[in-house]
Amino acid sequence: MMSREIMSSSLRPLFHPARIAVIGASTNPEKKGFQIFRNLRDAGFPGEIIPVNPKGEAILGTPSLKSVVDLPDGVDLAVVIIPAKLVPAAILELGKRKVPTAIIISGGFAESGDEGAALQEELVRNARRCGVRLLGPNCQGVNYPYHNLCASWPLITRRGEIAIVSQSGTVGAALIDWASEEALGFSAFVSMGNRADVDEAELIDFFADDVSTKAIALYIEGVKDAAKFLSAVRNCRKPIVIFKAGRTARGRKAAESHTRSLAGSDAIYDGVFRQLGIHRASSLEDLYDFAKALAYLPAPRGPRMLIVTSSGGSAIIATDVAEEEGFSVSPLPPNLAERLREILPSHCIIGNPLDLTGDADAERYREVLTAAEGHYDVMMSIFGDPIPGASTVMPPGRCDLVAYLGGAEVERAERLLLHEKKIAVFPTPERAVRALACHARFDRSRFPREPERQEIRPASAEASAALSPVESMELLARNGFPVVSFRRAGTVEEATAAARAIGFPVAVKTNSLDVTHKSDVGGVILNVIDEAGVRAAFRTVAEITRRIGARDGGVLVSAMAPPGLEVVVGVTRDLQFGHAVMFGLGGVLVEILGDVAFRVVPLTEKDAAEMIAEIRGAPVLGGVRGGKPADVAGLRHLLVRVSDLVMKHPEIGQMDLNPVIVYEKGLNIVDARVVPADGAR
Repeated sequence: MMSREIMSSSLRPLFHPARIAVIGASTNPEKKGFQIFRNLRDAGFPGEIIPVNPKGEAILGTPSLKSVVDLPDGVDLAVVIIPAKLVPAAILELGKRKVPTAIIISGGFAESGDEGAALQEELVRNARRCGVRLLGPNCQGVNYPYHNLCASWPLITRRGEIAIVSQSGTVGAALIDWASEEALGFSAFVSMGNRADVDEAELIDFFADDVSTKAIALYIEGVKDAAKFLSAVRNCRKPIVIFKAGRTARGRKAAESHTRSLAGSDAIYDGVFRQLGIHRASSLEDLYDFAKALAYLPAPRGPRMLIVTSSGGSAIIATDVAEEEGFSVSPLPPNLAERLREILPSHCIIGNPLDLTGDADAERYREVLTAAEGHYDVMMSIFGDPIPGASTVMPPGRCDLVAYLGGAEVERAERLLLHEKKIAVFPTPERAVRALACHARFDRSRFPREPERQEIRPASAEASAALSPVESMELLARNGFPVVSFRRAGTVEEATAAARAIGFPVAVKTNSLDVTHKSDVGGVILNVIDEAGVRAAFRTVAEITRRIGARDGGVLVSAMAPPGLEVVVGVTRDLQFGHAVMFGLGGVLVEILGDVAFRVVPLTEKDAAEMIAEIRGAPVLGGVRGGKPADVAGLRHLLVRVSDLVMKHPEIGQMDLNPVIVYEKGLNIVDARVVPADGAR
């Protein structure tokens, strides 16, 4: 794998070329070969643009070359817009001409089926053989306004501070169009297409070092290379916002058809994003708003928020969302309230929110914001009417949150003036507050340096199979986990002897390799209080195992744990991100409730604490209705130990500890199921 520095430097000609060739330039204004050539010229690209056209026709007055073989030395970037079947050979010729980068606009590759996938493999082989870095294929190119480079469409040249990276050209183009319309602009737009070579990880690395970029916004349908992605995000000190599509089963299927993306488990993605401090957007509006706030709004010093408004209804909306997002819309300090009564008309409503009423003008806002300076961490101004001069009130560089709505033409003009001062404006109070809340969640310094990668032991050739319940509990016991006392029994006599040794009451459970959910088939009998009960339970479990056609593994006899709070701890191995630890409230309802959190290994104590806190049922751990609080510190320790176990034993594919019973002090693992990865048994 190339180092981060080498990857980043290999992309420099993609964004800073001195000479560009357009392979497939056209005289037809309807063709992309014409439109991209024109956009390159009209964007003011400072270097030479060379059209390549098999007929040798002049394009917009520029003489063209008939073939790639005719290219002069010193071409840094080729934009390729020719039929897919001709592209692999063209890449070989570009390699001979020492062209380091190429944007493949052409479609008809992996997104179009097996034949196209084979063509894409040939394309990649040729590019690697001759040292050409590829963006695409099936992409919408690059727009990098700080180098006057628009090898894309539409032609938009307004410069800003957000880099937009998208698998979908249309989605990305929509975002830069919004940014341009609002006079905010963007630092770059990159359409990745099929990501045959350059992917989101390399682009995060590049924009992490790009001086014109303050925030990175990505639309992806899946991560191409999880290890590269994790490394890039951990090394990036700029805020990252991601809209990850393909959340549902049908959405994932559509993503796989669109650009052959592996969409992966959405729950794992959610855990990874939380773990790494990535702001997850749930819509294109969120993606735009969050990136805008992170690029143009300074982080608030704390949670105290003052809301100043000309619209009472809008202020109520803002207050609700602010409190939900962790801000405090606290009462006015007495000295500030007294000062505001002195300077405001008597009909204004002195409080927080501070309602200046419908006759407010820009000067009234200015007086209030000046008087309130230093009393709050965030001052939110809601301009709820046509208020000329609003843009003169807000000084740039301060954490002032602005929502402007209901102002028609005046609003549109003032919004542009504010954006030209690099002050972010939002069209509704809730969008404004939710966007600002990103700053409260973004603190990359809490994440540790990337750990050394563990060498995975090769799997054995034996067939994959789950460990039996007894084998699963033995694995945990050998590694020092707090499991209840247990024994395996293959006969009635062994079962009664096990119960005597453990002490009554006991539980008797099937030990079959074939039964995943023992309770569902009646394979768990609890609170057995004497030997007669053990004999009856053994026979019942044996009969159930026989009746359902499962293999006989005898029974597991275990101590009955005292009652406490049931939780579940699990491990899954994601195809992209590897092992992930899961936590949730446990027992038989875990799959129905779905109230769980995920983090990829290795876990820190902080990761474990966040997992526990983010489930909806977290308040139960603190004790409810007179109940005792659970040992949260013990739970954190258990989650980290499970992470350590799968790092030590990467052959573990899945693991369920369910239930784990948590007490005020301590916890017990009552049942476990461990499934080795394919071929590791």
